[in-house]
Amino acid sequence: MCGIIGYTGPLEAPKILLEGLSGLEYRGYDSAGVALCMEDSHIHLIKKAGKVKNLKGHCRQQISGSSHSGIGHTRWATHGGVTDANAHPHRAGKVVLIHNGIIENYHELTEKFQLQDRLISQTDSEVAAQVLNELYSGDPLDAICSLIKLLDGSYSFCIMFEDQPGAIFAIRNVSPLVAASTSSGSMIASDLTALIPYTRQYFVVPEQHIVKLTPYKVHVYHLDETFTKDYPEIMTVNWNMDAAMKNGFPHFMLKEIHEQPDAMRNTILPRVNKGLPDFSDDGIPDSIFESCDQVQIIACGTAMYAGMVARAIMQPVLKIPITVSIASEFRYEEPLIDKKALVIIISQSGETIDTLAALRLAHQCGSKTLAVVNVKGSTIARESDYVLYTHAGPEIAVASTKAYSVQLAALYMISCRMALVRGKYTRDQACSFLSDLLDVIPAMETVIAQKDFIRNIASHMIHSTDVFFIGRGLDYAFSLEGALKLKEISYIHSEAYAAGELKHGTIALISDQVPVIAIATQEHVYAKTISNIREVKARGAYIVLLVKENAQVDDSLADIQLRIPNVDDHFTVFPIAAALQLIAYYTSVSKHLDVDQPRNLAKSVTVE
Repeated sequence: MCGIIGYTGPLEAPKILLEGLSGLEYRGYDSAGVALCMEDSHIHLIKKAGKVKNLKGHCRQQISGSSHSGIGHTRWATHGGVTDANAHPHRAGKVVLIHNGIIENYHELTEKFQLQDRLISQTDSEVAAQVLNELYSGDPLDAICSLIKLLDGSYSFCIMFEDQPGAIFAIRNVSPLVAASTSSGSMIASDLTALIPYTRQYFVVPEQHIVKLTPYKVHVYHLDETFTKDYPEIMTVNWNMDAAMKNGFPHFMLKEIHEQPDAMRNTILPRVNKGLPDFSDDGIPDSIFESCDQVQIIACGTAMYAGMVARAIMQPVLKIPITVSIASEFRYEEPLIDKKALVIIISQSGETIDTLAALRLAHQCGSKTLAVVNVKGSTIARESDYVLYTHAGPEIAVASTKAYSVQLAALYMISCRMALVRGKYTRDQACSFLSDLLDVIPAMETVIAQKDFIRNIASHMIHSTDVFFIGRGLDYAFSLEGALKLKEISYIHSEAYAAGELKHGTIALISDQVPVIAIATQEHVYAKTISNIREVKARGAYIVLLVKENAQVDDSLADIQLRIPNVDDHFTVFPIAAALQLIAYYTSVSKHLDVDQPRNLAKSVTVE
């Protein structure tokens, strides 16, 4: 969950590191620091609690002289509070180290190497640095190999040794790292966004391999210290730097909400063949859809809520069990899956540690796995049997928007293809389904165009301590994600409830002027949802009603209505998602909060 960058080459390292950390700040923004190898080979550390802008100010004051190699880190705290001492990099003797992940046995290592009196910070990362220094006797590869044998947990390390000027060493286990060798020097980072200004060519650092960066070459070693014969695959970024810039928008989140229609087109259209979903170019055979007797969807957070919608779409048509599991729970259960189960893994980053562990458990059970991910070459993508890439481009805001929409688009296409190959849809039905899916793109554009009206809706919630979302069937599945968006960026307690369950306890929470966002787009339960809305209205709730344009609604039912275009009931999630994202966004903006970097959260969750 932390941001890592390293550079060695002919250019000035401080500028590259600080710009890279600014681009990686969505991965962690509790504190930041850099370690610079100066002209006299001394490694100069500068680190500061707070955001990268705080670090930049201190660097301007403290850096004198040139530096052409260094490492940088922006932290999301796990061990120890947000202090200068706990910020990375950590120094121990000749070793300077930055870390993303968690060392689970740091306490045992502290006792084994008697480090208690030497530790300056409260972090597990400093323990790793101290142990590495104890093991180091002049051979970096040997010392790193020895360290790795002692560690339990997840990690990506970038390491500098004071007697190895100009060289950066790295190794990873689960936590992501990508590297590149360019005419401007060698670079390494936890995310592609830090590399894009300098190169579009990169490779994913293989797990349990040591990478050595020198100014004009990157070496890859097995843990036995021999050069690897299978050099990692060189990949090409398929988006430009503008995709990771705000481009005139006040926040990344608003920009990414606006990018959803194009992201949908990029995900759907390349997979349409004669009006039908076709995964041939993705290398996904129909056999995995035909042979399974159940589908297990595994994900976390927003991705899991996308899975909840997919379940509601898939199960009534396919007539087989469709189960949605939280990845962090699934991995500690005894799942009822076997070789006839299809396990669909959803992760924006492709590095979510709980989801990755669930994927590995699914393989142990003999199940076929299909990953829906956004990042090419990510660990989940590489370890899954099959991959369906979503083409959202980089998503910088911590709160997911376009990644959710394209995950849904991919899952809808999977549902349609499965129904077709299993004989549950005729060809005409499948074509009609896909046509309805394409219709949601202009529907989303219509909703986004109503953002000024939606800003007015948000103004009624900024002083609320609680907001409730209600809906039935698919509308309830939609509302789960809406509640998550609101709580994570506005810090308002918000929960989603199946509308029919209100009378079983939840309605006790409704009092005068408590906002209730009611979604009523499903015709077969519309009348019942309206009755539930009347129940909360009678208790004094402030009702925000989301309905289709053609819905017949009594003017007294809601305090404010937001109308969405008339799309098929199964597809209303897409325009509804855009509306709920904008409600959350404008609520946060109206409260003068940090929309893109909400407190305590980070974009890529690579720790348990």
